[in-house]
Order: sequence, then C-alpha cells, then structure tokens
Amino acid sequence: MKRPKSWQEKLADSKGLPKVVEINDRMSKRWGVGTVCIPAPIEVDEIMRKVPRGKLITVNQIRETVARKHGATIGCPITTGIFLNIAAKAAEEAAAKGEQNITPYWRTLKSGGQLNEKYPGGVESQATHLREEGHIVETGRGKKLRVKDFERALVEV
Repeated sequence: MKRPKSWQEKLADSKGLPKVVEINDRMSKRWGVGTVCIPAPIEVDEIMRKVPRGKLITVNQIRETVARKHGATIGCPITTGIFLNIAAKAAEEAAAKGEQNITPYWRTLKSGGQLNEKYPGGVESQATHLREEGHIVETGRGKKLRVKDFERALVEV
C-alpha cells in the first residue's frame, strides 16, 4: 500500500502549475472577464514566508501578487486558499520535526482581517501566535475572530 504524501511533499508538488487560463463563461459571473492565474503551492508559500514578524498579509494580497507576477487579471481564490492550508500544515509538520525556519502562516489573514479556522490548531492557535507578535485579536461581525486595525500592519506587495 502506498503511503500518503506528507504536507511537505504536497507543497513541493507543483503539478504543472503555475498556469494562466482564460476565465470561462461559468467563472465570469463571479470573477468577470480576463485571465486567472492558478499558482503553484510553493509560490503561495514563498509569498507567505516574506511577511516579517509584526506584519500581516491577506489572501487577497497574495492573489493580487500572483496575478501581477504572471500577467493575469486575477489570482484563483480557490486554489490559493487550498495552498494556504497546505503551506500551514507543511509548516507545522516541519516544526514537529524540530525545524526552526518555518512559514509564518499565522500572519496570513482572510479578507477583513479574519483569522483562518482551517489552519492547524484553528483560530485559537493563530490568535495566540498573533498576540505574541503584538496584534490585538477581537471578535468581529458574526463572532468571527479578526485582527484589530489589521490594515495598519499589512505588508506592501
């Protein structure tokens, strides 16, 4: 029986990505017209790694960065979200092996400064990391946790 891939292996497996494709009719209702860049997992991880302590980035900023890099209209929201989670789980996998230089995934927020419930340890773990770096985590609309005044800490992309 074949063993499942580790998160590190999934992060490194680009499967022919990145690629830029035309936004088709079905997608255009939601995303408009133009092209969409489907990033490689490692590309998303590399952007996340560049966010220094005390700073933040949103998934939308990552999507904009990927789109700009590849000359696309937008970065794919679905695959980018999936790859955020792969990067986070790969980072925790590396930390469990004693590695020190892991991707600081907790610095990547959802839109509106919301914390990501899909990250390892859920929003509680992400909130702990963020508080350790000086951010104030509060309850926002719909009782979702978010970083207060997150806009002030966003990195320039």
